Amino acid sequence: MIAPILLSILTSGHVWANIGTARLWYAAPLVVSISLVYAATRHEEIGPILVHAARFAVWIIGFMLLVLVVLQVMVWLI
Repeated sequence: MIAPILLSILTSGHVWANIGTARLWYAAPLVVSISLVYAATRHEEIGPILVHAARFAVWIIGFMLLVLVVLQVMVWLI
């Protein structure tokens, strides 16, 4: 299932064209829920949970952007 999607992304000219901005909205609730659950396993009070969740969400988004850049560079090199 993932292989055809990855192949279509790598063989096209633009990664953004294949992903589509509408599909990127699925990442928002995932990032929020994952960061909140991960932060809640480390802290018990709401203040530190929210601070840790915000920092972890930035890490997740940064990693996703890094993967996007790597894929786009691979597309340009092909």
